Amino acid sequence: MSEQFASDNYAGICPEVMASLTQANAGFAAAYGEDDWTARASDRFRQIFETDCEVFFVFNGTAANALAMAALCQSYHSIICHEVGHVATDECGAPEFFSNGSKLLTARGEQGKLTAAAIEALITKRSDIHYPKPKVVSLTQATEVGTLYSLAELQAIRTVADRHQLKIHMDGARFANAIAALAVSPADLTWRSGVDVLCFGGTKNGMALGEAILFFDRSLAEDFAYRCKQAGQLASKMRYISAQLLGLIETDAWLHNARHANRCAAYLAEKMTQFPNLPIMFPRQANAVFVKMPPPMIQQLHDRGWHFYTFIGADGARLMCSWNTTFERIDEFVADVKDVVAQTGLAQASRDSDTAASYATL
Repeated sequence: MSEQFASDNYAGICPEVMASLTQANAGFAAAYGEDDWTARASDRFRQIFETDCEVFFVFNGTAANALAMAALCQSYHSIICHEVGHVATDECGAPEFFSNGSKLLTARGEQGKLTAAAIEALITKRSDIHYPKPKVVSLTQATEVGTLYSLAELQAIRTVADRHQLKIHMDGARFANAIAALAVSPADLTWRSGVDVLCFGGTKNGMALGEAILFFDRSLAEDFAYRCKQAGQLASKMRYISAQLLGLIETDAWLHNARHANRCAAYLAEKMTQFPNLPIMFPRQANAVFVKMPPPMIQQLHDRGWHFYTFIGADGARLMCSWNTTFERIDEFVADVKDVVAQTGLAQASRDSDTAASYATL
């Protein structure tokens, strides 16, 4: 399959990760995380984040998020997240399952972001024993609509969380893209801004599989290894996950890959501005571009072999860029968009009362 814009999951393994995997494949190594590769990757994470965090490795993001949140709360607690947050919309109930029933409480917020005020409103909505007690705030960085939490926004959320004794979990499936875009340190964007645990994404940034879970408050990681084992997330050949992550972070490929994906998305967003009837739905801040397209036009592009998701409604096309997206391929896609517009005039269908502004509160 040629390059597509459906997801950065479509991309293959980047060279740095493949090289690290090849090196790890030589000879024998201790099982279940007792190998040198896992120790080196863990130490490298501690250097990058400038703190003595606890580090765990799992196969995928669903397990990372669900197990991390389960460690922060009990079954009678609730987890506050955005209504389009990945943990609420795309985890098949895994957070509730692994926490033995902790309820997800969702809130709206502009550009896919929770606000301190929205969190406060949910916390104070009720305080009786019949209501699941709020215990965790889950943030997605970058968000599901490609936007970013600033340091000031994170610190405001931490203030509310401290007032009500809540923990903060960060879904960082695209954390690298956020760091590359904001040009801040990983420490500043996490524990210095009050994040208690981060799920650091690798699959969307050049790995075959694997994510890291970083507990900045080490006390929260008590017995976490047992959670991983019980959930089927303790890899016997752990070095094949940790070596991939080491290949990303030891060479700085995690940042190079993210910067490239972000640049490609910026280029794509700029190219799409030539179509005034196909508005950009959210600010392009990381590696995603959301474009409002009439469904018939989306079908025309799908018929031409282009793969992308209608992520926000039937007319919200999400175009994702990855570490190996090319500017040439973007030009080919834009040329097809231009051709479909010229041949059919389908873009005129976007001239209705449901404008891009209506999506701003998501």
